[in-house]
Amino acid sequence: MKLRKNIKSTAKNVLQIEADALRSLIDLIDDDFVACVEHILLCKGRVVVTGIGKSAIIANKIVATLNSTGTPSLFLHAADAIHGDLGMIRKEDFVICISKSGNTPEIKVLVPLLKHLGSKLAALVSQRESFLAEQADFVLHAGITAEACPNNLAPTTSTTVHMAMGDALAICLLECKGFTASDFARFHPGGSLGKQLYLKVGDLAQKNALPVVREDSPLTEVIMEISGKRLGATAVVNHSGELTGIVTDGDLRRMLEQRTDLTGVVAKEIMSSKPKCISVEDYAVRALNLMKTYNITQLVATRGKEIVGFVHIHDLMKEGIV
Repeated sequence: MKLRKNIKSTAKNVLQIEADALRSLIDLIDDDFVACVEHILLCKGRVVVTGIGKSAIIANKIVATLNSTGTPSLFLHAADAIHGDLGMIRKEDFVICISKSGNTPEIKVLVPLLKHLGSKLAALVSQRESFLAEQADFVLHAGITAEACPNNLAPTTSTTVHMAMGDALAICLLECKGFTASDFARFHPGGSLGKQLYLKVGDLAQKNALPVVREDSPLTEVIMEISGKRLGATAVVNHSGELTGIVTDGDLRRMLEQRTDLTGVVAKEIMSSKPKCISVEDYAVRALNLMKTYNITQLVATRGKEIVGFVHIHDLMKEGIV
């Protein structure tokens, strides 16, 4: 029991230290940060992010975030840079070098080489008084009091604030460029995230059959339509073809519980009026949200007043939206 209490205490302490460091980071956003964003916006090349050790991992993440939010970026490992990979940097590129201390041997070798290329250099460092910060054109100061490690050695707090600073940079660039959800979708066509941003109801509804009966259709026809189209429901229309209701398999079960004489039963008697509809132009994720809100499994897909089809919860599950 004591060990468990220690585990909880340690975990909470780590999170508290890192949370405090993140809060302190807010006050470190200065004119250099603004100038850095402005220069990247004007940059005709790419953003090259470099680092070594844990900083290299953070650099990779920042590059991924920048690329996905509309800022073309490349990762350059600091060790590989001094063994031939400097050739990937062009003068018009903007370089961000990440280092907690800014004084490691690899950084001291790399920085003069970067300066020689003529690219603008930003230092993302925890120590403002460092070799890297002094040599850089811009300093993104991500200072910390201590690592969350009890020995103050393992990169924990420092990597957290460096990553957060990278996020702040990426989102500032995103907003300045007017980068929209549609733009984001173009870079994320795969997976559930991408589909939430581009997959529309019409893309799903057109794959399904269109179960529909008239208000005066007999019960047998209603059952056959629901069973045959395999969507668990059928739309109900009037003589003008206008949607007036929906009959689901749940409606059928409730009817059977309430009456034994089924003679002469027609669709209008058992349908639910004012069925939940959604436009074919709406995104599929909105269909999911409506289904959750109303606790239903299908929606009628429409184009104006026209019934186009149905979208079912199973369609969303197949596409990975759920």
